[in-house]
Amino acid sequence: MNCLITDKTNIEYLCGFNGSNGFMLITKSHKILFTDSRYIERAKYTVPKNVEVVDITRLWRSPADLKKEWQKILRKLRIKSIGFEGNNLTVNQLKKYKSISPKIKFEDMSGKIESLRAIKTPAEIKLITKSQRINEQVFELIKKFIHKQKARALREIDIAWEIKRLAHELGADDVSFDPIVAFGKNSAIPHHKPTTTRLKKGDLILIDMGMKYKGYCSDMTRIIFTQPPTKLQKEVYNTVLKAQENVLKNAHNGFVEQKIDSLARDTIKKAGYAETFGHGTGHGVGLQIHESPSLSDKGKNKIKPGMIITIEPGIYLPDKFGIRIEDMALVTKTGLKNLTKTKK
Repeated sequence: MNCLITDKTNIEYLCGFNGSNGFMLITKSHKILFTDSRYIERAKYTVPKNVEVVDITRLWRSPADLKKEWQKILRKLRIKSIGFEGNNLTVNQLKKYKSISPKIKFEDMSGKIESLRAIKTPAEIKLITKSQRINEQVFELIKKFIHKQKARALREIDIAWEIKRLAHELGADDVSFDPIVAFGKNSAIPHHKPTTTRLKKGDLILIDMGMKYKGYCSDMTRIIFTQPPTKLQKEVYNTVLKAQENVLKNAHNGFVEQKIDSLARDTIKKAGYAETFGHGTGHGVGLQIHESPSLSDKGKNKIKPGMIITIEPGIYLPDKFGIRIEDMALVTKTGLKNLTKTKK
């Protein structure tokens, strides 16, 4: 199928280009990247030699030029139908493409490239693993930072900023998402945004963080106890850990997403905390921090060798605390290989 690729992450996956403006046209014999003058030179040394780079700024100075040049390309490549990413184009954008391609049949191919991205190559697995190693190094330094700075009554944002600083210092492109740093009762908010809340005596700290290395993401969540955990904290922590271990030990190639989710969810339910676990058990990780597969109670797709997923069950007790433990794992032919080495 001839393909019109407009999703920025899919473009990066297919040719390495990550500029803010561009699209690709792919046929059996041609790969063409269209972008503007800001990115032409960058594209020339970024994309493979078999990808033609076209400067849309010079070619398409007016709507009439756009229609003329686009139709010339379609005729040259003998294109009669094009697959488009319906989950990435607005209705108006699609109308525009159809208006300048009146004789072309457009077919929705949403999710096709994402399905390819879900299965990682050996090279991608190495990059994601390296990203996680940097992530773990940063976390170890953050623990030391917290210990040294405790007397200053650290704020959540202080730790979040330090994570970002260390990311660059240790060789990451950037963080893969804004770090979640939550003290005490704030940890009961699954996607808490760091605030000026100061660390108090006895607060536990939830840190959810990730790095981006050569375009590829990592993800990890750990709990730091600033003093020995209470009986309830210990019970909840051990329940979450047991739920995660149940997935890591028993999930394998061919399981559907909801079955993996149930391995964690049923463990938490049996412990009496069913209503406190509202999110999915995990997600795929790659060029994006959240991608296919989606390990939720509604997921019906099978996991396959080469996928990299997170396993991150959690229990959240409002106005008290929350516990989430997250590792990344590679799906193999025989099970899951944990890519995270940081102690829990």
